[in-house]
Amino acid sequence: MAHHSQTAATLVGLVAIGFSASLALLSTRAAGIPPFQLLATNAAIAFVAGLLFLVARGKGAWRVLKQPFRPWIMAVLAIFTYHAAYFYAVSSIPPARASLIAYLWPLLIVVFASLASGGGGVRWGHGLGALLGLAGVVVMFADKSATVEAVGPASGYVAAFACALIWSGYSVLNRRYSGVPSEMLIGVCGAVAVLSALSHLVFETSVSPTPGQWWAIVLLGIGPIGLTFLSWDHATKHGNIALLGVISFSTPILSTALLVLAGEASATIYLGLAAMLVVTGAMAASRAGRDRHSQGRANSRYS
Repeated sequence: MAHHSQTAATLVGLVAIGFSASLALLSTRAAGIPPFQLLATNAAIAFVAGLLFLVARGKGAWRVLKQPFRPWIMAVLAIFTYHAAYFYAVSSIPPARASLIAYLWPLLIVVFASLASGGGGVRWGHGLGALLGLAGVVVMFADKSATVEAVGPASGYVAAFACALIWSGYSVLNRRYSGVPSEMLIGVCGAVAVLSALSHLVFETSVSPTPGQWWAIVLLGIGPIGLTFLSWDHATKHGNIALLGVISFSTPILSTALLVLAGEASATIYLGLAAMLVVTGAMAASRAGRDRHSQGRANSRYS
């Protein structure tokens, strides 16, 4: 029964990965909206949709929001900082570049999960995977067709890489709170909306969205911001975290493909090579993790 439960939770993670792949495209369609304003609106939409879900479940459903302080603060900070950094990166540097750098998180999940599980620590495959991922980022800068203006500021690249660190760290640490129901993320969305709104009032000037931007904002709130939170939280707590890292390797390819098909990025050889290097690096790190666990099981069998 436990195995079937883990398999089901891992499959739920596929939903999160699918919605996550659309994050870059929808973010570009909402371009022009300040990052904190965009996050505040998206999180508010996700919060309202979640409240309707709890109302439909009955009075007792509200108890899921009453949880310990630590998982609350970790989720709020991770989700707030990740998306604020992501929206800034997408708005300041080419979306395809921001997406590929941010989607180094599957590689980092495999490495961090290996470290968190103890034992052999980082193996040669993890180092190779990191180098291949870094090479993928370097290849993007070899594209001579990009103008200086199109490259964007260094802060955008720092923000994109911060996304990879934040989301991978959160995904691995979230395992500690497997007893906390995923529906708590509905309340987290509300907290993120308030925090983002306050940040917007302090640091930004409001912009009135166009009808096209509103569509993107609503879809972001329901999908990549709303359903992704709930499904990924459930998957990382109860699913196979190493397998989720492997499946997540498809995210940068899917995200980049959507941008190209929508005309938001050019299908250059550099972009394709960069995506393949990032995915190959993640696969190398994953293989190292599987080899270590296999060796550990073999040693315990004969000890």
